[in-house]
Amino acid sequence: MVTIIDYKVRMNAEGEPFNTLIVQGGIELVKSKETGLFYATAKKASIPSTFNDKTCESLIGQELDGSVQKAECEPYKYTNEDTGEVMELSHRWVFVKEGEAVSEAVKERLFEEEPELV
Repeated sequence: MVTIIDYKVRMNAEGEPFNTLIVQGGIELVKSKETGLFYATAKKASIPSTFNDKTCESLIGQELDGSVQKAECEPYKYTNEDTGEVMELSHRWVFVKEGEAVSEAVKERLFEEEPELV
């Protein structure tokens, strides 16, 4: 189960705006590689939509059957907004419906386009 927590306006290849729903999975405990201590986190992904701003706002808090899963993609640079640290990543997080897995078609598409982080 994931929860819609926000929405963001993005631009398509033609420069036209569209809304994406930001979904978040459940809480997870991850062990820090640096300190060895656990911290709480949750995976996020964005889902393109055809909804206007008002509809997107009304959907915040709604739950969807599915999960946020890791999908490999071409390496890209990512800047952590909180720390300013620049990292090279080769994965992104995608929403997958309940009972499905990240398909080969989705994986192939991720290698063709620039990753979009939430």
